[in-house]
Amino acid sequence: MRKDETPAAGASGALTVSQLTRQVKGLLETSFMEVQVEGEISGLSRPASGHWYFTLKDERSQIRCAMFRNRNRLLKQAPADGEQVLIRAKVSLYEARGDFQLIVEAIEPAGRGALQRAFEELKARLEREGLFAMEHKQPVPVPPQHLGLVTSGTGAAIRDILTVLNRRFPGLAITLYPTPVQGADATAGIVAAIERAHRHGRCDALIVGRGGGSLEDLWCFNEEAVARAIFRSRIPIISAVGHEVDITIADLVADQRAPTPSAAAEAISPNRQEFLDRLSGLEERLILGARQLVQQRRDRLGELHQRLRHPRQQLQEQAQRLDELEARLHQQTRRHLSQLQQQLHQYWRRLAAVRPEHRLRLARERVSENRERLERAVRGRLERDHDRIRSLSAQLDLVSPLATLNRGYAIAEDDSGRILRNAVQRAPGDAVHVRLGEGTLDCRVENVNTGDENA
Repeated sequence: MRKDETPAAGASGALTVSQLTRQVKGLLETSFMEVQVEGEISGLSRPASGHWYFTLKDERSQIRCAMFRNRNRLLKQAPADGEQVLIRAKVSLYEARGDFQLIVEAIEPAGRGALQRAFEELKARLEREGLFAMEHKQPVPVPPQHLGLVTSGTGAAIRDILTVLNRRFPGLAITLYPTPVQGADATAGIVAAIERAHRHGRCDALIVGRGGGSLEDLWCFNEEAVARAIFRSRIPIISAVGHEVDITIADLVADQRAPTPSAAAEAISPNRQEFLDRLSGLEERLILGARQLVQQRRDRLGELHQRLRHPRQQLQEQAQRLDELEARLHQQTRRHLSQLQQQLHQYWRRLAAVRPEHRLRLARERVSENRERLERAVRGRLERDHDRIRSLSAQLDLVSPLATLNRGYAIAEDDSGRILRNAVQRAPGDAVHVRLGEGTLDCRVENVNTGDENA
């Protein structure tokens, strides 16, 4: 029978030990996929295979645990006997001995989960308040005039920082503000140290930090009081807490974060050799500039020397210049006099044009010319008017009653001069005045005929 085959049940129907343990193992592994268990480590064994074996216990019970090499090598620090831990594991059964056990996937110190939740909650709240915003970050001067260190006076961090500064920039002024960086008094101590640096007023940059450690060791840098003290600081702060992988609330609030205290010292101090090289370059530029300036002054002095001449030569040139100016003055004077004479002649001509005799003569000529024009206009107007009168007279003659009378007709009027148009207007014996083409007749009516003439 192969090892992976399940033994058949006996003739009485009872299970074998292997069958029972296998069924119990399957039941455990399917019922408990993954669990988190908190307890104290006891009997930790680390054989040459690299696997870890230990017992996890509390006041009343204990359970065997195994953590294989492919999982325990991921831990930064191995646990120790008596340490209270929180494990994440799979429930199983070791068939060879029938032992109930946990196959451990991860181990962390007990309470770490609560600390991590507190960290995330404070981080989210401070981020909402804007304590991590870039607009609040202050530029850190490099190098500063005076550097303040807020850390333990006996820890590894101060030694690392001073070692780097002595190597890179030994002339930098430093003031240490010692404070506990771990334990119950650490939070108040860090806040007090930052405030003390502000009261002194000598530092223009601060490094706040400590060396690496567990989450519990670094927890004072996750306290809200420390975060707000860093945020209120008028001095730019570099946070240098723990190792490169450690991130604290202080790192997020600070004006600049360094992964380690040594890195903070590197960031805030210029390299001495770079400074010396820069000074050497500036010295060379200064020497070159001085040489160029001296050469420019020499060239300028040579130009001035060439321009410097004997006073006699200058007097001769000035005398020649004076003669030229005198000749130009005479020429300009003659030209100016000629222009004045021309202007004077123009003024005489204009004056003669406005003399009274001349103007009177011109006026007389204009009067004579206007009289002739007026006479011509009057004669022309009279001739036009005569022609028009003759034309109108001819037209009037055509419609005049006198012209009709001249053709043999007559006009009869009564005593008052009214024209008679009907025979009944007169009675026999009445006087009638008759106008002819030439002359008039005074007549008296003898008979009145009102009927037809033929009748």
